[in-house]
Amino acid sequence: MDNHAEHHHTTRNLAAIVAELKQELKEFTETRIEIFKSELREKLGHWKTALPIAGVGLALLVTAFLLITGSLVALVAVIVGETVFRWFFAFLAVGALWSLLGGLALYVAIQEFRPNRLMPRRTIDVLKEDKAWLQTEARSQT
Repeated sequence: MDNHAEHHHTTRNLAAIVAELKQELKEFTETRIEIFKSELREKLGHWKTALPIAGVGLALLVTAFLLITGSLVALVAVIVGETVFRWFFAFLAVGALWSLLGGLALYVAIQEFRPNRLMPRRTIDVLKEDKAWLQTEARSQT
């Protein structure tokens, strides 16, 4: 009878431990999800402000680009001189210049958009700290 009572007590403790672990894991996961959501909301808040301003700026820059390109093509056409192909050479020269500058700008942009720059850093840092802590705890238990 005593052995049965001890077994029942151990089983109940084991069930309580499992329930406690389950609750702690749930809280742990919810905390990490909240950190991620908070960081994402913060970033989206900044983007909501910046996007309309960026749209206006982009429209003005495209207009300026087209005007400057037209002026540059006309200047190159004058420099090329009186030939039937002056407009062809003018457009070709300005197109080559823009291709070179555009390629350089695209390269720099790709470097800035690397995946590690877009990841939520704080969330990842917290998860790395959690991993290190869990590994330390696991080692100390064995």
